Amino acid sequence: CAHSLRSVITLDNSMISSSSILCLVVDNCRYMSILELSGLPISTVPDAIGDLFNLRHLGLRGSNVKFLPKSIEKLTNLLTLDLFRSSILELPRGIVKLTKLRHLFAEKQTDRHRRLFRWCTGVSIPRGLENLTSLQSLQALEAQDESVRCLGELRQMRGLRLWKVKASLCERLYESLLQMKCLSYLSITASDEDDVLQLDGLNPLPPSLHKLRLSGRLAHTMLGAESPLFQEAGGRNLYSLRLFWSQLKEDPLPSLSRLLNLTELHFTRAYNGEKLVFLTRWFPKLKVLRLRDLPNLKRMD
Repeated sequence: CAHSLRSVITLDNSMISSSSILCLVVDNCRYMSILELSGLPISTVPDAIGDLFNLRHLGLRGSNVKFLPKSIEKLTNLLTLDLFRSSILELPRGIVKLTKLRHLFAEKQTDRHRRLFRWCTGVSIPRGLENLTSLQSLQALEAQDESVRCLGELRQMRGLRLWKVKASLCERLYESLLQMKCLSYLSITASDEDDVLQLDGLNPLPPSLHKLRLSGRLAHTMLGAESPLFQEAGGRNLYSLRLFWSQLKEDPLPSLSRLLNLTELHFTRAYNGEKLVFLTRWFPKLKVLRLRDLPNLKRMD
């Protein structure tokens, strides 16, 4: 491996010697800036990864990595850390020292068909999350008291996915979310399928919010006139709304039809009724409608 090599991107995930390739790169390419090894059956990351002081991008998506070495904290120029669909269990404490980090993807997929309520899990971030003020993407965070409180400091956030959100954390969470003036994608999953997601405190929705995904039982006020979804400053900028396990009893379409800019609407286990009604001129921009696992639905007009 030439000492001047700056980028390694693998295209063949059947490479048998993938772990040895990683060690070879780490030991010989100190000026590496892009290391993209997604899909390779890598299970361990060597401590020497911390010597790649110039590294901007580390991609281990779909790998077998469960833990990162403590030396990861030395990658102070890192902008992207991609561990999506890996076997990651936890992040090292030093992750909060990567103050230039912009994109952190660290979800473990447990149900590829997405039939289970918890089809994916996020990671817990140690104390110090508020130091990662450059973060623009965080997918996904297991919500805890400390991390929820610190989220408000991440004011550059564009895309945020949260798992295991308890009803008791909603008020504090929304106080933090209202500080994110650039937020365009938000996904919130409740701690279990019966925990109620209260959106009232998130009012108004960030005007930059375009995609909203909610998984869990919704409060009855969610579709009321005072809901943040229907306020001029927020919800009317939405073009994608995905509802999962909402357990709605009344047809939600009359209320949601006020979201005139919607292009995507997804219901998965979101409605327990027998009938959905679409009227002329509702959803004038809708291009994608997906209805999945609505066992009681018998009629659409």
